[in-house]
Amino acid sequence: MPAWSPTSWKSKPAGQQPLYPSEDQAARVVHEISKLPPLVTSWEIHALRGQLAEAARGERFLLQGGDCAERYDHCDSSTIANKLKILLQMSLVLALGGRRRVTRVGRFAGQYAKPRSDDFETRAGVTLPSYRGDLINCPEFTEAARTPDPHLMLRGYERAALTLNFIRALVSRGFVDPSRLDYWNLDWVKESPMAEEYRRIARQIGESLRFMESLMGVHPGELQWIDFFTSHEGLHLLYEQAQTRRVPRQEGWYDLSTHFPWIGVRTADPRGAHVEFFRGIRNPIGVKVGPGIEPGTLREIVELLHPDDEPGRLTLIHRCGADKIGRYLPPMIEAVRATGRTVLWCCDPMHGNTRTTADGIKTRNFEEILSEIDQAFDIHAACGNRLGGIHVEVTGENVTECIGGARGVREADLKLAYESGLDPRLNYEQALEVALFISRKMGDERSQESEVRSQNKEA
Repeated sequence: MPAWSPTSWKSKPAGQQPLYPSEDQAARVVHEISKLPPLVTSWEIHALRGQLAEAARGERFLLQGGDCAERYDHCDSSTIANKLKILLQMSLVLALGGRRRVTRVGRFAGQYAKPRSDDFETRAGVTLPSYRGDLINCPEFTEAARTPDPHLMLRGYERAALTLNFIRALVSRGFVDPSRLDYWNLDWVKESPMAEEYRRIARQIGESLRFMESLMGVHPGELQWIDFFTSHEGLHLLYEQAQTRRVPRQEGWYDLSTHFPWIGVRTADPRGAHVEFFRGIRNPIGVKVGPGIEPGTLREIVELLHPDDEPGRLTLIHRCGADKIGRYLPPMIEAVRATGRTVLWCCDPMHGNTRTTADGIKTRNFEEILSEIDQAFDIHAACGNRLGGIHVEVTGENVTECIGGARGVREADLKLAYESGLDPRLNYEQALEVALFISRKMGDERSQESEVRSQNKEA
């Protein structure tokens, strides 16, 4: 392959990139960030890649979730802790029901840039650049706010560092002590229809932990039993380039802005700048794939990004929609199988099921989300494959953005607490219901595999 460097992506067509008024000013900001300490470490990246390799072998399950797009003004302790609580609770449900270890990857500490369908937005006859996330410009509809500002990259680095610092402090201390599961509860959902089922699971885990304590003579809080990783869409290539560097005693280049960057559907062009950048970094990486991708293109992407078939290197995150997954997922699976590479398959049931109401509100139907997950498990099994992860947009806030779920959110309820500036997210109840549904599917999958093994022994 051609020689690679952190700037070789500039020789390729680069979509979804901001046009800064001053390229020199942007270059100065990139240089400044490149001299700052890394946000993550190479050994954390290698640890995640090892866990994703286990997930690809069916020994783990990937839970990836968080905000659609983080906001700088939401970088506060409550918001961050609530995101952590949701992912912890979901992982408990998945681990118990699926009898598999769970790898937790948050869409946070860097999910500040978003692709847009249109470069410009028009209101009342005024046309301005589209809002592309806090890393690039601001949401207010003024010329000053919508003009891309390279200094926002520096602020994004600082906000990511603050978020990571707080998460690491929580994970390393009593917040995640499994004997204190009450720490993980969200106050506003104590009377949720899902709360009692979660409490039942928590009691079951508590009893197991007390047994472990008596057996091993070690308090569970003394064990390093939880780790957390970060992820974001590696959309803004200057920001990713600024934090890509070599590290001592390791080969190659690492994007140290996050553990697990991914390429979105809009920029997954094998001849484009994003694939070029991603092929050269040592991180485990993800690629979103949807109905528009041709089997030949998917094979080319896999061969470019996963040439050595390194375990845990590549995760394919399919996002088809409940009404399209049956048609498009099987050819994707077959196309990857033809490459001879092993990948981790993950389902994003959110983006393919986005709808816009008559009032112009973006939403998602919870039943369609569950349907896509249900079909994903069954299609992978029918193809002799295994679904190894889930990728969802969730929040710890009491929002009404997706229709349906245990509380029965209706279209008329969306305006009660619609907080997202971009895509709709699952609230706590809906997220926990998704986890319970997946847990049951993994349980069914385990039972079927056990039955097949019994039949093979008898034969």
